[in-house]
Amino acid sequence: MTSYIDPTSEQFLAFKNLPRDTPIMMLNLIKFNATAIYPDGSSTTGVEAYRRYGDASALIFSRVGGRIVWRGQLESILIGPQDENWDTAFIASYPSAGSFLEMVTDPVYQASVFHRQAAVKTSRLIRFGEMGESTVFE
Repeated sequence: MTSYIDPTSEQFLAFKNLPRDTPIMMLNLIKFNATAIYPDGSSTTGVEAYRRYGDASALIFSRVGGRIVWRGQLESILIGPQDENWDTAFIASYPSAGSFLEMVTDPVYQASVFHRQAAVKTSRLIRFGEMGESTVFE
């Protein structure tokens, strides 16, 4: 399995080139390392390292207007690769793409990212714009 932990320069540039003034939802799919190993050689579980990342970045996430609108745990894969299992999934809502960019470029946030990098075996972070509610698939 290929690991995806941080965006490539091309992916980040493409994200930044999209409109910044509209609300966005970020789908997060995360598979944790069993053991998170830090650059200094210390270690903990991947789940614990991700909790540290969440604790360290919570104030910035809240300050920019971010909120978790849904969180779930994988129960079954009905359609898709059976080997692409996720330990956790959540949707984070931001008032604008600009607020997301403000968060990820904040120096305090950037200082906490090493916890996420130690925690995550692979992940997906996918931006969605809002389309509104509906009672039909369209």
